[in-house]
Amino acid sequence: MVRNTTNLTGHKGRYGHEFFRFEIDKYGTLKYANNSNYRRDSIIQKTLQLSPTLINEIQRIIKDSEIMHEDSSKWPHQDENGRLQLEIEMNGQSINIETAKISSLADTLSTEDPEGLRVLYYLIQDFKCIILSIISLHFKIKPIA
Repeated sequence: MVRNTTNLTGHKGRYGHEFFRFEIDKYGTLKYANNSNYRRDSIIQKTLQLSPTLINEIQRIIKDSEIMHEDSSKWPHQDENGRLQLEIEMNGQSINIETAKISSLADTLSTEDPEGLRVLYYLIQDFKCIILSIISLHFKIKPIA
């Protein structure tokens, strides 16, 4: 069972501290935040309860990725382009990764552990896809006619 999953991707740039963050706690509560100060936008924060089926799917995605077996010691450290942080507690195991922000798969190729970073990159993309889909489904501003 997923006890806690947290992801933070962000950087400090021209528009201030911009980030994408989500956290899923052991009760299945999803907390989402997206801060883009572009054109003085305010932070978007949403909270919702995930179904057991969706929690099981997230666990399957984590397990299938094999991220819990990766060694991040050779991964690049945070730099001026930002950072990516991932923390997972699941089935008595935990992993806490902090590395440089990965903007594209090409960013992983020139590192000491391109295969490990590729695993992380695809896992984060899967998380973003599922989280943004859930947020979009639950918080539509205009109903679909």
